[in-house]
Amino acid sequence: MRLNMNFGVITRWELKNTLKSKKFILIFFMQLSVLAMMIFMFNSFAANIESEEGLSITPSLVDFATLDVDDPGGLFKKGINPEIIKIHPTNGNSSLGRIGTGETNGFYTVSPDSIERIQKGEIVDTVLYLDYADPRRSVIKDEINTTTKSVSTALTQSYLRDANPQNTSQTGLKEEKTGESLPMQIIRKVMLVVLLFLPLFLFGNILIDSVVGEKERKTGEILVAMPIRPWEILLGKGLAVVIISALQVLMWMVVLIAAGFTIQNAILVYLLVVLTAVPIVGLTSIIAAYAKNYKEAGIGITFAYIVVVGFLIVPALAYISRKSYSANISPMTTAMRLFAGETITIPEILISISGVVILSILFFTVAAWLFGRDDVMFGPRPGPLKLTLQLLRIKKR
Repeated sequence: MRLNMNFGVITRWELKNTLKSKKFILIFFMQLSVLAMMIFMFNSFAANIESEEGLSITPSLVDFATLDVDDPGGLFKKGINPEIIKIHPTNGNSSLGRIGTGETNGFYTVSPDSIERIQKGEIVDTVLYLDYADPRRSVIKDEINTTTKSVSTALTQSYLRDANPQNTSQTGLKEEKTGESLPMQIIRKVMLVVLLFLPLFLFGNILIDSVVGEKERKTGEILVAMPIRPWEILLGKGLAVVIISALQVLMWMVVLIAAGFTIQNAILVYLLVVLTAVPIVGLTSIIAAYAKNYKEAGIGITFAYIVVVGFLIVPALAYISRKSYSANISPMTTAMRLFAGETITIPEILISISGVVILSILFFTVAAWLFGRDDVMFGPRPGPLKLTLQLLRIKKR
């Protein structure tokens, strides 16, 4: 009974102070503004990708890549997108030398009798020379492959129309889409799930301020002297941050749905995202309990969150590209599959949940152990290696 009362009192106290803080209110509305801006950017980016003109990426003020083209018939040269590749017409005599000197990034040659061969139904020879030391080779290669396919498709459709002119409305090739392209999956799935998990990283400073502030304001001694166990204090502070994160996630989901994003299994997705907040708050608690001051805590939380973000996002990207079963170790992968309406088995869900639960117990146990040590709270503080050996019971105090 005493445990529940102490735990609840600390949580309510932290929530009350946080929600009344002008700093928190300012940050809260700034986050909503950032969310609105990100939604606008993602929608615009997705619209550009889905448009007929597509999206050209040219990270320079002039041209992205230069290609020497020897195409007397001119049929293939017309299919190359000039917004991506700058075309340099040539007869091919000096093009290989230009590749060696870096004046051009590739050389594309087409049979001089390409038109005659096409009219006879023969194969047209095309050759692409690239310097594999040039990172821009992949852009040229992809564009040439796209051009070759589009020309081939157009010629096939023309041939079928000529072979059966009385039934032109039913002849030709028909393209059917069976799924979204990889770029669109990244935009619609990964970007959306990143927005859902983003609030979990926005309130770490609240916990840092609450725990490290006790040290700098010299009020930690008062808390420790009270008839409250140290781990009750830390868990109460952590729970307050988890509740605030849960409220923020709920609000963000409402905004995303109102903005037109489709989130299936919304309740399950919400519960999984909030559950993921627990180990993140636990890791933040470890940093806050060990840090001497705000500066040290800020550096620690920056590096820790980089690792956490990588752990969440990389498996999600891996799942999109390879459908890997092991990618479900990240709760972000499971949440992404849930809101996309994919079929997901119980073992796959348990992989994510069990990892979150284990890390939550581990992180909060370590954080409570650090917070309860007088030498960590008031000094002289032991080094990380010594504390690790003591935690593993390899070395005594």
